[in-house]
Amino acid sequence: MSAPHSDKIHDALIVGGGLVGLATALSLDAAGLDVAVIDALPIEATLAEEFDGRASALAYASWRMFEALGVAGRLRQHAQPLTEILVSDGRAPDGLRPGGPGPFFLHFDSAELQTGLPLGMMAENRHTRLALIETLHDRGITAIAPAKAAGFDFSDPLAAVTLQDGRVIRAKLIVAADGRFSPARQAAGIRTTAWRYKQTAIVATAHHEQPHNGVAHEYFLPAGPFAILPLTGDRSSLVWTETPRAAQALMQLPDEDFAEELSRRFGDFMGAVRPGGPRWSYPLGLQIAEDYVRPRLVLVGDAAHAIHPIAGQGFNLGLRDAAALADVLSEGRAAGLDIGSEVALLPYETWRKADNVSLALGTDIFNRLFSNDDRLLRPVRGIGMALTGAVGPARRFFARHAGGATGTQPALLKGETP
Repeated sequence: MSAPHSDKIHDALIVGGGLVGLATALSLDAAGLDVAVIDALPIEATLAEEFDGRASALAYASWRMFEALGVAGRLRQHAQPLTEILVSDGRAPDGLRPGGPGPFFLHFDSAELQTGLPLGMMAENRHTRLALIETLHDRGITAIAPAKAAGFDFSDPLAAVTLQDGRVIRAKLIVAADGRFSPARQAAGIRTTAWRYKQTAIVATAHHEQPHNGVAHEYFLPAGPFAILPLTGDRSSLVWTETPRAAQALMQLPDEDFAEELSRRFGDFMGAVRPGGPRWSYPLGLQIAEDYVRPRLVLVGDAAHAIHPIAGQGFNLGLRDAAALADVLSEGRAAGLDIGSEVALLPYETWRKADNVSLALGTDIFNRLFSNDDRLLRPVRGIGMALTGAVGPARRFFARHAGGATGTQPALLKGETP
């Protein structure tokens, strides 16, 4: 007996209601497509601090996109502007002094770009998710959750997703926003190139005595980068990279011992520091899908690419995917193309793959260069950062690249609708 199905045929069905999936739904809706989103979890479960304690940096082009989609107004009160970023080869803690930034800095300042915008905005993921969900509801976009996909059919002329409860949802195009281990990508037989780093990221929130003044710090310790990312109030989100064994030991420490270890690595440049709230750990790796499109299928976000968090660009790459896909589908439909065909989708792959692969490899090289304690490399790295920071055009280029304002920009990243 055939499974029941909805008579509604959507233009695009987004599989995965995470941050990138929700942003993709809003982007395609802004392009005039009929969109639906399915996600395995109840929406309410994804809004608790215990579900996801991470925070994400929104590059200034990504913030313009949120303004164009109507998300920024809902998120602004929970978002901290990034006015400066300081990158240094940090000091490892020893018996005499705590860790902290090193003497040489690569310094980015929002005032230098003359955009009238900060370098970016920092917001905790749960606040970003709520702003996206509220906007989704206001736009009347169909959300099916909790609902887990049990099967995929990419046949012409319509694709279909069969849910575990037997429902079948049909669409001209399936958009896989279902993460690094994407079932939709696997069902289509798309292979990936991937490797794991011998690193685990510990994520926590820190409270400190002195204000951060909107300044983000990233300094490199022998095991990997230690990022201090300003949040609203005298708080910062920490992304602390360690070897898997050290990270496991740190995660198992009692709160008081963990606070002591955190203070040693953080340094004392913002006064006394203490952790607040839960802590999480995530293994780090790199993964790139060999193909981004197949007939009736397109990959976005971590389903297409997962990179090292060293530059804080993972979420921004997913937003660029969403904005580019909105442009490509809008143009394809205007040209009379079937939006689920490879002819219509290949421009998206060409556009996004070059950007994603180049940034993935760049973060990989940077991580390997700095995540060590080589006595010969350390002074060269510090001097190299200082020299790069002293050359205005080079410094501004890297700042614009981090802000998402280089290359061919989709309409949404320019603050326009497709």
